[in-house]
Amino acid sequence: MKLEIDKETWKQTDCLDCANCCKTMSPTYTKKDIARIAAFLGMTEKVFKEKWLYKDKTGDWMNKRQPCQFLDLKTNMCNIYEIRPADCAGFPHHTKKKMDDYMHVYKQNIEFCPATYRWVEKLEQAVSG
Repeated sequence: MKLEIDKETWKQTDCLDCANCCKTMSPTYTKKDIARIAAFLGMTEKVFKEKWLYKDKTGDWMNKRQPCQFLDLKTNMCNIYEIRPADCAGFPHHTKKKMDDYMHVYKQNIEFCPATYRWVEKLEQAVSG
């Protein structure tokens, strides 16, 4: 049911109309993300981190600012889309296997992501019948 509702939700959603995730949130950058993006930009990982990222209180690497430095605000397109962080590629994480482990993420994303809002709404309708 979760996957069918996800597919239905995405038929009604164009991320380029919104880009709230890129405008208001930061992905968590993995070591692989940092290495891949830094190499693409022709920088060392150290320089990439110094220029764009900070380490939060949990030790995760996050964007220093919002909107994301890689978002083109005129088109809402990502300038590094093909090599974007894994967190961005998986956003908004509707199809994670252990849904209970991600309830806090869905709750947060409802505020920023129209697709998540629609998805949760459709799940509630399906459950309540």
